[in-house]
Amino acid sequence: MYLYDLQIWDFGMKALFIHADFIEYEARKKTKLAESVSPERMKNRVEEVLVAFISFEKRDEGKERDSAKALAANVEEIAGKVETKRVVLYPYAHLSPSLGKPESGIEILHAAEALLAESGYEVHASPFGWYKSFNISCKGHPLSELSREIMAGEPEKKEGKEEVSEAVKAEEKMRSTWFVLGVDGKEHPLKLDDNTVKGYEFGSNENLKKFCQYEMAKSRVSKEEPPHIDLMRRLELVDYEPGSDPGNFRYYPKGRLVKSLLERYVSEQVKRTGGMEIESPIMYDYEHPSLKSYMNRFPARQYTIQTPDKKVFLRFAACFGQFLMMHDATVSYKNLPVRLYELTRYSFRVEQRGELAGLRRLRTFTMPDCHSFCADLPMAKAEIEDRFELSRHVLSEIGYDIPKDLEFAIRITKDFYEQNKDFIVGLVRRWNRPALVEMWSERFFYFVFKYEWNFVDSLDKASALNTDQIDVENAERYGMTFVGSDGERHFPLILHQSTSGAIERLIYSQLEMASMRSKQGLKPSLPFWLAPTQVRLLPVKDEFVEDCLALSSKLPGRVDVDDRDITVGKKIRDAEREWVPIIIVFGDQEKSSGQFKARVRGEEEAAMTADSLSRTVKDLQRDMPFEPLPLPARMSKRIIFRG
Repeated sequence: MYLYDLQIWDFGMKALFIHADFIEYEARKKTKLAESVSPERMKNRVEEVLVAFISFEKRDEGKERDSAKALAANVEEIAGKVETKRVVLYPYAHLSPSLGKPESGIEILHAAEALLAESGYEVHASPFGWYKSFNISCKGHPLSELSREIMAGEPEKKEGKEEVSEAVKAEEKMRSTWFVLGVDGKEHPLKLDDNTVKGYEFGSNENLKKFCQYEMAKSRVSKEEPPHIDLMRRLELVDYEPGSDPGNFRYYPKGRLVKSLLERYVSEQVKRTGGMEIESPIMYDYEHPSLKSYMNRFPARQYTIQTPDKKVFLRFAACFGQFLMMHDATVSYKNLPVRLYELTRYSFRVEQRGELAGLRRLRTFTMPDCHSFCADLPMAKAEIEDRFELSRHVLSEIGYDIPKDLEFAIRITKDFYEQNKDFIVGLVRRWNRPALVEMWSERFFYFVFKYEWNFVDSLDKASALNTDQIDVENAERYGMTFVGSDGERHFPLILHQSTSGAIERLIYSQLEMASMRSKQGLKPSLPFWLAPTQVRLLPVKDEFVEDCLALSSKLPGRVDVDDRDITVGKKIRDAEREWVPIIIVFGDQEKSSGQFKARVRGEEEAAMTADSLSRTVKDLQRDMPFEPLPLPARMSKRIIFRG
């Protein structure tokens, strides 16, 4: 690995943390700044270790003790996340252009070494001021490489403008009761014993067991890289954006196509069923009384910004704009339920760094966010049941086998459960498989009920897709009312609905499912309507390129032509690696006969004509949204976004 690629601005002590299988180093030659070291410290090899490469700066001078405390605290925090008690502190001048005096750096290094030793760590400090050779083997999981700027008096690095709500603090402290609720209404209390879920015979439902264990342990930190990260990059869909905050991504043309199609489809379905689409700002006044009060009731960390006029926060959902809009609206009981909808591009949440995991958990995301305003609880229940079936339809059409591919979770207060058990059991029966229930003895948040459909990936991590919640607070908080049949003003119940969940999570779960299919010996693929290229024509010689281009213009779907100067075998392999659903090799025989053999992904080769191929493409596309090819039709004209 190359440490000189790291680029950090000059704000404080610089540190690069590497969780490594091993590091071995040897001091070779003194500089004029070198400290005196004993022979046994000249050479070392340490395994299963957190290595901290550190540059000590001018800003640390005169604050050596506080700087050492800040360094030790950061090391302890990261070591705890990667679960190691072995540390190497490695002075590394190349991270900063503003180095402090050597005596200051030496003092900080050894003070931090002593503090960590006192905390029970096996700690090694490599010699300061020596030219050293070293070898290191980075583990390669999401937490294995972290960079920080450490300031004296700041024991823990603040990542961005993070504000922690009271709800987040409550969530960290609260204790839940867990049980599996069967379709027969029977409750099976669960407990976590030595990280194993007990209390229910899961049988063949292994995914439900994994889901229960994940939720009850409440561990969101990723220690391995999810398979979808390699896939999203290799397929040139999505990639990290190093010029932004962690948890933000760049979308290449093919990825933007997939995201756009999903956005279109979900929005069309919500609007088809009465959702009125609106648009609202992405930032709001931090001191607005209603907004600030609600922000403290929402379990999410916020980004805040100081504008020339006021302090604002970036929205973490579409609630704010829709609630302020409803506050100003004139509403009668005859209008209810009212459904407001916004595709939030974007919502922002400062997820903790160790929890970030590709498109599964990120900081900026696109949420199809609908709120239904209901007169009373019976109307709210009926609305939930309708939206439940809408979600089943939407996610099935996107490419999920419902309920096989997902797990059902309900989060609920004890009082609401006891008063509405028939309704809850009715939802489980609609789902037709057991559900995990998390019950709270008291209400911590603004809702009394919430359900989710969760995807469990190959690393046994779970992510909620669609959701619905019954909000009993915010109508009064925002002054949203409707005029009832009695002529009086009343506060509506509010349902917070996402028919599909975040668009990014749909991409993540589709890629993860493809990876799991691959491990089962099946060909990985995206649903046909989401495939960036749906049909690829492979001319065997240059003389057939024009024939292929003419044929592609007659076919429906996204059709491209591999006119590159490479072998046919390489063209076929590349098309397979891109998961192209239909591949056609075109040569003399195909030109003269007007027939060709189509390689249909996951199926046997089929003989087709242009007409039968057109019918096949239309059948596979169905009536799902369509966008044209996002790249030049001739592959020789394309740039390579990621080598």
